[in-house]
Amino acid sequence: MGEGKAALSVRLEMLARMVTPGNIVADVGCDHGFLSIYLVKEGVSPSAIAMDLRRGPLSAAGKHIEEQGLGSYIETRISDGLHMLHPGEAQTLICAGMGGRLMEKILSESMEKARAFQELILQPQSELAAFRAFLRRAGFQTAGEDMVLEDGKYYFAMRAVPGIGNDGERIRELAERAALDPETFLRLCDRFGEGLLAAPHPLMEQYLRGREELLRGLARELAGRRTDRVRERLSRIGEELSDVDLALRLCQAG
Repeated sequence: MGEGKAALSVRLEMLARMVTPGNIVADVGCDHGFLSIYLVKEGVSPSAIAMDLRRGPLSAAGKHIEEQGLGSYIETRISDGLHMLHPGEAQTLICAGMGGRLMEKILSESMEKARAFQELILQPQSELAAFRAFLRRAGFQTAGEDMVLEDGKYYFAMRAVPGIGNDGERIRELAERAALDPETFLRLCDRFGEGLLAAPHPLMEQYLRGREELLRGLARELAGRRTDRVRERLSRIGEELSDVDLALRLCQAG
């Protein structure tokens, strides 16, 4: 293997920490292959399959892999999502750097393959609430969550495992502990992450304060307008502000 310690961005380091040591990794949307290189070079994973739909980034990934002397350990593969992955080839799926809707589409199109993984390490860049709800409906349980701040942007990641999802009795118990009704508590979990709220992440209050400031600023800008579209937008802003306030209370209580 190549010499020297592998280096990653803060957000990719977060993903690497979530991977179970010894697992072969399939990295969907691998871009330039840096995460696969890191995992193999640091001995976290014995091998990896780096996949991307785009030939340009995959060619760059192949070049980086060869420069590190890892061609025998990391295979590059053109693939639209999981379509070119065979069952049993890897135990860990990594999917990051794309919107939540696209990530949902990738998993939905190959759900049987997705459920065959031991774990899914996921980092949706948008639509997080809808994506968390999708995972729950699809029968995955969130086994861990993390967040980082890099270059002024917050990145969220989750480790999902096949199972029964968020069990109703457990949710009721957690909701009761938080003095919230189960429906409200579940909505907060989808919006902000159960694992990030239950044992409040050090960055969560900072994130929520920033979100609160942004939403209040948007509400002030829209306040003087009277169209139906604006009223609907203001209603959604008000709903999110209410959830932000509840989440802040949970963080402070924790």
